[in-house]
Amino acid sequence: MTVTRKGACIGVAAAATVLVVGVTSVGATQQRSSAKQAGYVIGVSNGLVGNGWREEMICAVKAQSLASHKVSKVIVWDKNADAAAQQQGLRDLISQGVNAIVVNPQDRNALNPAIKLAAARNIKIVAVDQAVSAPEAYVASNDQVKYGFLGGQWLAKKIGGKGSVLYMRGAAGVPADSDRDKGFRQAMKAYPNVKIKQVFTNWNFTTGAQKAAQEIASGTKYDGIWTSGIDYTVVNAYKKAGLKPPPLVGADNNEFIHQLLTKADDGAAVTNPAVIGGVGTKIAIDLLDGKKVKRTTLLTPRIWSMPKDKVTLTKNYFPKRDPTFSAAVTVPGYTSYTPAQLFSCKGP
Repeated sequence: MTVTRKGACIGVAAAATVLVVGVTSVGATQQRSSAKQAGYVIGVSNGLVGNGWREEMICAVKAQSLASHKVSKVIVWDKNADAAAQQQGLRDLISQGVNAIVVNPQDRNALNPAIKLAAARNIKIVAVDQAVSAPEAYVASNDQVKYGFLGGQWLAKKIGGKGSVLYMRGAAGVPADSDRDKGFRQAMKAYPNVKIKQVFTNWNFTTGAQKAAQEIASGTKYDGIWTSGIDYTVVNAYKKAGLKPPPLVGADNNEFIHQLLTKADDGAAVTNPAVIGGVGTKIAIDLLDGKKVKRTTLLTPRIWSMPKDKVTLTKNYFPKRDPTFSAAVTVPGYTSYTPAQLFSCKGP
């Protein structure tokens, strides 16, 4: 699947295939020469397709691999999969001779056997976006508990500490969803008069819009909505019904930021950089280089709302990018690729 970014393209491996991506960028000869000195092969394991955030995550892995000049090949395993299928996918990557794997895990514990197998073969494992429990793995993630807490707290205060909230979660059982739920519930403890209805969206923008439309059609009125990043399509569902959406919490998705800036919608965006894939890649390369790396790297999320954060929101809105594009392009101290390399989504 390829997502067009209006002048920039981010390509993603087809859902049921494993792809080896060839270098096509300017200076490829020099980059190949540098890569051969180390010859690292980086695997990527992603178990959720059809989501722009995950697509950008994979592109960040490719871009950081290219920019490092130390990676000779990137192999992408990218399909809609449960934990059992993803574990087999990890074994497939291991069998292809990778030196490290950047994995966005579908389960906190179920991948541990494959992770232990990788470690036994001296393959470095970096879980990104969400944690795994295997002690052999390194973790690079947004602080997902704080993500849930910040958005929940903002929303509860916004609606005056009482009323009904539509709580639109991600995918049941997935670590990031469980962590965000923990943070959200912590925030809600201070607001016992907030009533919550929970639904799951599987982090699919179309599903989120459908769930919102169902609630609208039922006649149920909500004082606020918390979404696990499936935001702008929920706003659009209300607009399509001729209704003003209630205060809504989303992520730093490009179109949702645009909606906030139009002042037509009352909401807040919690940051969750998709380029965590690049962070995980930097950590994997450092490990392969023999450097000491802390076991867990947590990025601190921020919450942006109007009008307080208008300047920041304006700086992070890019009209030529896809609606689902995550606002953060780089992570200082970790990523070294250029924005052009990220947008082209071409790895070694």
